[in-house]
Amino acid sequence: MFEDDGYALETLAVRAGQSRSAEGEHSEPIYTTSSYVFPSAAEAAARFSGESPGNVYSRYTNPTVRMFEQRIAAMEGGEAAVATSSGMAAILSLCMALLKSGDKVICSRSVFGTTTALFTRYMVKFGVKVSFVDLTDLQAWKDALDGDTKLLFMETPSNPLCEVADIRAMADLAHSAGAQLVVDNCFCTPALQRPLELGADIVVHSATKFLDGQGRCVGGVVVGRKEVMDEVVIFLRTCGPSMSPFNAWVFLKGLETLNLRMRAHCNSALDIAWWLKEQPQVEKVNYAGLPSHPNHQLAAAQQSGFGAVFSFTVKGGREAAWKVIDACKIFSVTANLGDAKSTIVHPATTTHGRLSEEEKAKAGITENLIRISVGLENVEDLKGDLTRGLSSLA
Repeated sequence: MFEDDGYALETLAVRAGQSRSAEGEHSEPIYTTSSYVFPSAAEAAARFSGESPGNVYSRYTNPTVRMFEQRIAAMEGGEAAVATSSGMAAILSLCMALLKSGDKVICSRSVFGTTTALFTRYMVKFGVKVSFVDLTDLQAWKDALDGDTKLLFMETPSNPLCEVADIRAMADLAHSAGAQLVVDNCFCTPALQRPLELGADIVVHSATKFLDGQGRCVGGVVVGRKEVMDEVVIFLRTCGPSMSPFNAWVFLKGLETLNLRMRAHCNSALDIAWWLKEQPQVEKVNYAGLPSHPNHQLAAAQQSGFGAVFSFTVKGGREAAWKVIDACKIFSVTANLGDAKSTIVHPATTTHGRLSEEEKAKAGITENLIRISVGLENVEDLKGDLTRGLSSLA
């Protein structure tokens, strides 16, 4: 078993969590088994009761999944992690494990549209109260706090406007009210931001995005203190939104190159953001890497890079945005992000399409807004493709 002796992120991304079998394999194996054989009836009883550690059933104990959990926990600086079948399953599992009727969640408005739907359409059915506030308005968060507040949930940088919250200040606020701060770290990953080191209690990821990095598998993960993760495991054991061993293996391979990929993504994204800012068809570029962004200094202080995902508005409404998107030939028209392949999408009719017009307006999702996720293609080719798209508005 690889021991974490304070190694750097790049080393943890390649080595953490691996436990070799008697076969002495160099690469992590895929344990495609649903169940496990116990040496005796007594040991079976001990495993099922939790008195003895070890595998019980792959719904919640699988060696390949465990390697992924241990590796991402080490990279995020958390005590433990729980892998799930998707990023949304990770958020659902966390909520079901920690919340009860009468509890309150305060959530930033600028989160993934499906996260909003999870809170407003489903968690409220179980008696959970939900309030939405602007991500960067600390006073609004303070005003929303009450004695029932259990979780403060935010995504920073936000999707798709790249707003950045002060994680340390938010953690202090949450703890002053006896609540926990949950940070969706999907856009930055631990390669660029480590919320737990800044005081956050829990980190969630859609592993589908940058942790995989090539758009191959769907998965999610929750990271935090062991005692909290143990509660999430109980939900996983009971309800079963489990990650498959094959997907866990793919994510393990993705983590090995995460740091290299994120640096390349960031470099190209910053180049394209500066270039877009000068294009006459573009009204505004929402990227925290630009000094003109209102949260630029904060992002520079708590992140080691500005990420690969950002948005921009074009002159005109939905028709103009769709023209730009449809004219691109390299950028894939898909709502997924974090891929080696660059993607482009119209948030108002896709990722945030289920929000009401009022909710879209509050979240800054306008009809002329376009979101891109910058991949690993040649940056000049990508700018050429966007030129083709913007030229359609001439």
